[in-house]
Amino acid sequence: MYSTTRALNLGLTVFVALATSVFAAEQESTKSPPNIVVVLCDDLGYGDLSCYGHMKIKTPHLDRFASEGLRLTDCYASAPVCSPSRCGLLTGRTPIRLAVDDWIPPGSEMHMAREELTITTLLQKKGYATAIVGKWHCNGKFNSTEQPQPSDHGFQYWFCTQNNADPSHLDPVNFVRNGKEVGKQTGYSSTIIVDESIRWLRKHSAPVADGNVDKKAASQPFCLFVWFHTPHEPVTTASEFTKRHADIGNPKQADYFGNVEQMDHEFGRLMSELDKLGNRDNTLVLFTSDNGPETLNRYRTADRSYGTAAPLRGMKLHLYEGGIRVPGLARWPGHIQAGSVSAEPVSNVDFLPTCCELAGIPLPTDRALDGTSLVPLFRYSDPAKQSPLTRKQPLYWQYQRAIGPNKIAVRDQDWKLLADDSMTKFELYNLRQDRQEAQNLAADPQHAANLASLKSKMAAIYQDVLADRPDLKPPVVKPRK
Repeated sequence: MYSTTRALNLGLTVFVALATSVFAAEQESTKSPPNIVVVLCDDLGYGDLSCYGHMKIKTPHLDRFASEGLRLTDCYASAPVCSPSRCGLLTGRTPIRLAVDDWIPPGSEMHMAREELTITTLLQKKGYATAIVGKWHCNGKFNSTEQPQPSDHGFQYWFCTQNNADPSHLDPVNFVRNGKEVGKQTGYSSTIIVDESIRWLRKHSAPVADGNVDKKAASQPFCLFVWFHTPHEPVTTASEFTKRHADIGNPKQADYFGNVEQMDHEFGRLMSELDKLGNRDNTLVLFTSDNGPETLNRYRTADRSYGTAAPLRGMKLHLYEGGIRVPGLARWPGHIQAGSVSAEPVSNVDFLPTCCELAGIPLPTDRALDGTSLVPLFRYSDPAKQSPLTRKQPLYWQYQRAIGPNKIAVRDQDWKLLADDSMTKFELYNLRQDRQEAQNLAADPQHAANLASLKSKMAAIYQDVLADRPDLKPPVVKPRK
């Protein structure tokens, strides 16, 4: 009798354990995918936030956000200039594949092709509500039927400018909402952008006190892109922020420092509203910049920008670190460890694979993707448990108008190789030991094998991306052995 009872109890225990396990697995598989918010700044330098070491600019809201999530020390834009970087972020593809080679002037034929799949195109098909508010800059013929607009790339709602806020950040006149010009807006662009974002969020969140909610929309997960003009010139900043830097003695520099702080204030207001609406724990928020800080010598105007990429070498338009390494912050309570820091190299081309994994969307197989999902990094953001991301190829940049001799670059783990456009002259750096890129190791015989390996990888990616371009392809140049 004892043996029979014991056996029955054991069987029941096993059954309960299995049932609990199956139930837990089913719960995990049926969990609603997270909301996604992507906040992008324009020309914000690696060293422009106090949580990245700036001694004068104070960004308490972003500092707190970093303490609540993950700070990336080696986060990259996919290009050292705005339009290509934005297209790379949206598509998960190095922008040279898209024939978006440079910033896009108004009226230009250059644009992100209709056939490109974006994060929001894929999420919209999965049932996400999607919106973008702020700077677009992925086409030249903005708000024209001649080229695809934000709505053609998966954004159900859009309130954007083609490029900069015109005539400046104050009282811009060039916003368009869902294809309709809205005329002059009163106030500063960062405030206008957050106001619009909050109105949209309230319609896509749980009911709030004023009842301003679309119940059908509130049942959907959402993806919101908030793309600030800050701190791209022409900078105009509210006096309450500039007066904090009156001691500098340079009004234009005070204007720039205050502009970053005004963006920080508005970012804090956006996060506060997101939390109030009950979306804190079920939302992944990513914050970054489209490229490094504006380059002064390019235009010979000393008052154009006061951004910094310190301690990195170079600025916007360079393929040295200062042109492409940018701030990168992520928050997702319960999934990302608060206050964690990662030195894993990541890029904005990783955003699409990341969003697809979180939403349960298979990656497209009909085109080359250059990023990898960051989800393992989120789950193991404790440095003691961290494991490196798996990449099929090194991170890759190509910008023919880059300042200086280097037009192509790859980063493979700790190593970075730069090359001229003929791939005959090279610079090699170990970024873990030399993030200032001060010691070129290309001629060091101790690193000859590493140099040869990186040259081979660079050449292979170069040929692959040019073969993918929709326009007339430049000749393939093989590096000298």
